[in-house]
Amino acid sequence: MRRAALLLLSTLALAGCQSKAERVKRLQAQYNAEYPAYAKACLDEDTSGAARMLTGEKLTTEQMATLEAYKKERDARCKPEADRLAGFQREILALQQ
Repeated sequence: MRRAALLLLSTLALAGCQSKAERVKRLQAQYNAEYPAYAKACLDEDTSGAARMLTGEKLTTEQMATLEAYKKERDARCKPEADRLAGFQREILALQQ
């Protein structure tokens, strides 16, 4: 009877580990599939004018205001996807603990 109980517990533990591993694999694949589009739309753009400032170009107040408005619009547009991707990362890390 003890052996049967141990076998049952071992089987359940192994199934739980495999289930976790499969879930991590699925979440990682989903994250990897969605991240490139997010990065292209939300991270690759220079909205701070940093590149221009590094070259010594001075930005006018109007140019800075335009860049700031664009940055706010992009942040509002990209925040839901950033939060979603961060959720994938949190869930993956929690499953790996």
